[in-house]
Amino acid sequence: MLKIVVAGVTALFVTAAPLAYAQQAASQDRLTAADWDQLTDARIKLVKAALQLTPDQEKLWPPIEEAIRIRAKDRQARLATAAERVRELRDRSRIEVLRDRNPIEFMKRRADRLVQRAADLNRLADAWQPLYQTLDPEQKRRLAFLAIFAIRELRDAAEERRVRSEDDSDDD
Repeated sequence: MLKIVVAGVTALFVTAAPLAYAQQAASQDRLTAADWDQLTDARIKLVKAALQLTPDQEKLWPPIEEAIRIRAKDRQARLATAAERVRELRDRSRIEVLRDRNPIEFMKRRADRLVQRAADLNRLADAWQPLYQTLDPEQKRRLAFLAIFAIRELRDAAEERRVRSEDDSDDD
């Protein structure tokens, strides 16, 4: 029972710090590459701390960490590309943007991004497979908790961006 409490408290503190940092950085401006690296490091530390890996399990960790870092870098690159596209379109009127929109190019760009995301997710799943098979039931519960927490945080962040975007549109 004590291990569960310690893991929960550790997860809470390790999670709260990077989330507060990300929220603060996002409210000031966009995250920098260094910010992304710090967030990725914090996420990796969070998962490792929550899992409390055994020495044998630690040997299976490096491919997971590499897959997490690759996925984070690719996501950062996709976001930078999207931000660049927004900057390009910002100088044009909405009518021009709509008039010149090419739905075929949009679908192809979207498909390329989805293919990259799928490849990253497959790489991550493949990296996790050997370690996951060695996790005890308690470690699996902690991992499930982190996954559910992460999904909720992503959903909440997406909702916040949507609301902020709608507010910005209302200001125009």
